[in-house]
Amino acid sequence: MDGLNPRKLFSLLFIIGIAVVFTLQFGPGSNGFADTGSAAPTASAVATVNGKEIPLRDFSMAWSRQMNFLRSQGNPIPESVARQFGLDKQVLDRLVNAELLAQSAERHGITPSDEELRKLIHENTDFHSKEGAFDFARYQQVLRDFYRRTPQEYEQELRRQMAAQKMMDVVRTGAVVSDDEVRARYEKEGNQAKLVFARFLPTMYADKVPAPTAAQLAAFQKAHEKEIADYYSANSFVYNVPERIRARQILVKVAPDATAEQKAQAKAKAEGLRKELEGGKDFATLAKASSDDDATKLKGGELGWVERTTWDPALADAAFALKAGEVTQPVESALGIHLVKVEEKKDAQARKLDDVKGEIATSLYKQEQAKGLAKAEADKALAAAKAGKSLKEQFPVPAGQQPALLRFEAETKPEAVETDSFTAQGDSVPHLGPAPGLVKSTFEAKGPAVLDEVFTVGEANIVAQVVEREKPDTAGFDKRKEELRTQARQAKQIELTESFLKSLKKSGNVVTNTEAIDSVLGSAG
Repeated sequence: MDGLNPRKLFSLLFIIGIAVVFTLQFGPGSNGFADTGSAAPTASAVATVNGKEIPLRDFSMAWSRQMNFLRSQGNPIPESVARQFGLDKQVLDRLVNAELLAQSAERHGITPSDEELRKLIHENTDFHSKEGAFDFARYQQVLRDFYRRTPQEYEQELRRQMAAQKMMDVVRTGAVVSDDEVRARYEKEGNQAKLVFARFLPTMYADKVPAPTAAQLAAFQKAHEKEIADYYSANSFVYNVPERIRARQILVKVAPDATAEQKAQAKAKAEGLRKELEGGKDFATLAKASSDDDATKLKGGELGWVERTTWDPALADAAFALKAGEVTQPVESALGIHLVKVEEKKDAQARKLDDVKGEIATSLYKQEQAKGLAKAEADKALAAAKAGKSLKEQFPVPAGQQPALLRFEAETKPEAVETDSFTAQGDSVPHLGPAPGLVKSTFEAKGPAVLDEVFTVGEANIVAQVVEREKPDTAGFDKRKEELRTQARQAKQIELTESFLKSLKKSGNVVTNTEAIDSVLGSAG
């Protein structure tokens, strides 16, 4: 898949995912898609596709398999994170697409042969004896006890799955690639380069900027009134801070369904703990020993800085009425009985623009000066590179280490970063991201060379030199022709499949039920 760009590669993995859905969702252990005849999904379905429901159970199984697959590949990401990246929507989309293809196969009269069905069943190891051969008695037992299907039901579902796969194969057979397309692909992919670059960020030079003099600050403030006002508006939360307390708590938990007697016992326990505090017991020590709040007890009940609006009103009223060092009486909330100690208090702040103009102007002045220093250092590095001192010589990385950029750490100084080879197809540079101007200049270079300008990518000033340059030629094309033809065919198969699925969705009726998905995965995903 070397010739596939990231979008095509993702699409190919998507098609493979469809095939997996066919195998797992229509095959062993699946209850298929129930036909309700209704366009809207019921509470027990995650979607309807032209009136056929995709049951909650099918989605739940597909989700579990997806998460187990990620874990088996060394990616044990939490389910909540997977949902943030939309993995649940991808799983549902694969199920919907699988159903659309199955229905299309039925309309086109595509049916697998009895021999194909027999072969697939016989290859399923769930139905094998201890000796590793298909066992008809075990086949019947597994269907009855585990899949809860009769052989007729199971085989009908399996035929449907196989027909859907055949439908996709039919679509993909239309991917014909001409010699001209293969040549065009080579012209793009054979045009490659590799860079070494260094980044010059303003943050690297911020501590080298001296504080402005009164005259400099006044001049800057006068020339940048709009920028100062815009900065104040964008960061008003910094200058308008509500009253806050830094607090600790001891919690005596009370179950939501607790009886009056149980509540009284909890309150009595809290009162006893408060007496221990009055007797001189350290609050943090007592919290570690007696608090029921698992999230804070090991930290001595430390809650950090708290605003009034983030707490239960009764608890907030009691705590915010105290002075630093004082402890509340027992206060009841939905969680139980609380004792709160106020460690420190900060009054509300409402600083107007006029009050902070000088502060903002100083900050913006230093930022501007740091940008200027970064650009000046980039210009100096470019001049040295043109004079023959490579970026790796100017900005070496310690032996055995990777540059901070590749370690995803904050960069405190410029470092020479070498990219992988990349092509002119896109506008991105490895490790930098979108940088169209840099890409254009890179491929205008005839061979290894220092690029003769400083490029701006985000906040960074970039100095770069081409260290490898490969151009397409006839010998290279002849060597890779068949490989490129295969890649081009794969890319076209992906495009045809995507287009076909889009047409099925456009002409069909697909209704999804996100509430049902939430009921399966829960609020945490």
